[in-house]
Amino acid sequence: MGEWSGLKTLGMVIRRREINGVETGEVQYYISSLKRDVGRFAKATRGHWGIENSNHWTLDMTFREDEKRTRHGPTAENEAWLRRFTLSLLKQHPNQKMSVAMKRRQAGWNENYLTEVVFGATI
Repeated sequence: MGEWSGLKTLGMVIRRREINGVETGEVQYYISSLKRDVGRFAKATRGHWGIENSNHWTLDMTFREDEKRTRHGPTAENEAWLRRFTLSLLKQHPNQKMSVAMKRRQAGWNENYLTEVVFGATI
């Protein structure tokens, strides 16, 4: 089996949601090297979506992402990637007392702080 030699389980998740009376759904498939354990599988997929939803909320509150007008093509993809990359850098900065939004503002106001966020130390 080569690359798939450690494969032990296949999983499928069916998601449904209703917005304004319109129901939509999607099916996602997963492969794993873990032993079959439905509870663990459900917890892992829910955890993944919890992180996704949390990041979306943070991106919207910090970068006003839902208000962006660039929605298609390479420009939209590049801007979205840049916002996620920036969010990651801001979250990794050790100042725990400051919110991500405030860290972003501080980086815009203070070049030394920006250097700390981007490079991890003062240069």
